[in-house]
Amino acid sequence: MARPTSTCLKAGLVLWLSSQACVVYGHKHEGNLTEEQLHASIDAILWIHMALQAVVWGIIFPIGMVLGLSRSRWHVPTQSIGFALTFGGIFLGHAHGGRQFRHSTHGSIGSWIVVPILAQLVLGIYLKLHIHQETLRPYAVRAHGILGRLWPIIGWVQSLFGVIVLRDLCGPNGAGQCAAHYIMGSAFIGYGIVLSLLFVLGGNWLRRNGKSPEWWDSWVIMLWGIVNTFTEHWGGAWSVKDMQHTILGVLWWTGGALGIFLARNNQVIACPGPNIILTGWAMSDHAQALMLSTKVHAAFGYTLILAGVTRMIEVCFLPATPHIPGSLEDNDSEHTLLPPQGAQGVVRSQVMAARAFRHLPPFLLVASGFLFMSATDEELDAVHDTGMDHVTYILGMYSIAFLLYLFTQFLFHLYMTTGQHANSIHPAGEIVFSTSNGEIELTSPRNTSKWYSRVPREEGPVHVLREDDD
Repeated sequence: MARPTSTCLKAGLVLWLSSQACVVYGHKHEGNLTEEQLHASIDAILWIHMALQAVVWGIIFPIGMVLGLSRSRWHVPTQSIGFALTFGGIFLGHAHGGRQFRHSTHGSIGSWIVVPILAQLVLGIYLKLHIHQETLRPYAVRAHGILGRLWPIIGWVQSLFGVIVLRDLCGPNGAGQCAAHYIMGSAFIGYGIVLSLLFVLGGNWLRRNGKSPEWWDSWVIMLWGIVNTFTEHWGGAWSVKDMQHTILGVLWWTGGALGIFLARNNQVIACPGPNIILTGWAMSDHAQALMLSTKVHAAFGYTLILAGVTRMIEVCFLPATPHIPGSLEDNDSEHTLLPPQGAQGVVRSQVMAARAFRHLPPFLLVASGFLFMSATDEELDAVHDTGMDHVTYILGMYSIAFLLYLFTQFLFHLYMTTGQHANSIHPAGEIVFSTSNGEIELTSPRNTSKWYSRVPREEGPVHVLREDDD
C-alpha cells in the first residue's frame, strides 16, 4: 500500500505546482525602478526565500540525489519535500516587498526552473508505476538520472546569480571579470570534489576503466587550456593581464597534452602537479590595484602551489590504497586500539597515512576555488569599504571551504551506508571479536545495539573440560 500512496502524493504535488505556476510567471519586476526601491531594506519574505532555497538546493536536493543513487527508500520522500519547499521559495522570491531588483538571469532561471522540476516529478511518478518495463521505462530511468545529477549544478549556478543580484555585482564594466573568476573558481571547486570522489569511491571504477586519475586530470587541464587560450583576448591592444591569462591557457593545454601521453598506459604520473604549481606562482605575483586584492590573489596562488605540491607527493611517494570493503566505516579494523605489528602492520599504517594525506589536494583545490571566486574588483572594493582586512576575509573563505568539503564527505559516506550499500560492509552475524596474527580485531555489526551485543561463538572444534583436566 505504500507505493500507491507515494504515487498519489507526488501526483497531487505535480497538480498543485502546475496550478501555481501562473502565479509565479505572472509576477514581473518593474523596468524603471527608483533609487529608493533599489536601495530599500530587505524584507522578511526575501530573507525567507534566500534561507529556504539555500537549505533546499544546498542540502536537501544533494542528499536526495545520493539516496537515489544508493537506491534508498528515503529518496522519494526527501526529494518530494525538496520540490515542495523550493516551489514555495520560488513563489516568495516573486512576491517579496522591500528592495526591488532589475531584470536578471537569476530571476529568469527562477521562473523557468519550474519546467525541469515538473519534468522530474512526472518522470518519478511514471517510474513508480513500473509500467512499460521493456520499452519506455529504460529511457525514463536514464532521463530521471541525468536530471537528478544536474540538480547540484543548477543549484550552484542559481545561487551564484542570486549573490550577484543581491550585492549588485558584475555590472557592465565588471561582467567579464566576474565570468572569468566565477567560472574558473567553480572549476577548481569541481576539480577538487571530483578528485576526492575518485579517491574515496572511485577505486573500483578506475580499475575497471583502466585509466589513472592523472590521465583524466590531464584531459580536463588540456581542454580548459584550449578554451582559455582563445577567450581571454577579444581584440584591441594587449594588456598585461591579457597576456598573462592567455599564456596560462597555453601552459595548461601543453602540460595537459604531455600528461595524456605519459599516462596513456594507465601510468601514474606527476604532470598535473607542475601545472597547478606554476598557475599558483603566476597568481601569487598577479599585481592588483588594491592591496587587499593583491593579498587575496597571493593567498589564492599560495594555496594552489600547496595543492600542486601535495598532489605530487601523493602521486610520487604514497602507496596506492588497495580496495578494502568498509574503509569508510569508523569500526573498520584499521581503527583498533592495538597498534599493528609486523610487515602486514607496516603496510596497513602506510595505507592509513596515504588515505589521510589524499584529502589535502582536493581540499586545497576547493579552498583555492573560493578564494579566486571572491577576488573580483567589485567584491573586494565592497569589502575594503567595510574596513575588513585580508586576514579576516581569507580565513572566511577557508571556513566556507571547510564546510563544503565536510558536506561533500558526508554525502560520500551517506552513499556507502544507505540503500543497497546499507549491509554490504558489515553483514549481520559476523564475528565481533577475533584474533589473527597476534592482533586483536574489534568490529561492531550494524544490526547490534550501540551499547551492548553478545559475543558470538567462533566456528571450530570445542574442547570440553573433563574431570581429569587440570
